Amino acid sequence: MAKAKDQPLEPSLYQQIYQMVSLIPQGRVASYGQIARLIGLPRNARQVGYALAVLPEEHEIPWHRVVNIKGEISARSKAGYEDYQRILLEDEGIEFSPAGRIYLKQFLWDA
Repeated sequence: MAKAKDQPLEPSLYQQIYQMVSLIPQGRVASYGQIARLIGLPRNARQVGYALAVLPEEHEIPWHRVVNIKGEISARSKAGYEDYQRILLEDEGIEFSPAGRIYLKQFLWDA
């Protein structure tokens, strides 16, 4: 059944993910699973990762603020992107343990 012309279309899954990631404030991080839960798709953390992996070069979505549940930066397909993400996070004041994990008790976004 087609929607009436005056009814807005529901945002696509990727648009929902991008909108939620855009809400993460500077100096905070969220996990892939947290973003999935917040958009109503618990246990779909990989979908969040897939969406962030295909972002175009010229976007303003703070993809770097999304990390895994351990507070670690996940591997990227582009060489050096893990280091780049860490630099972006450290520039926002996010601190890492000697083991390379973000102190989630301090920096996890309380959405």
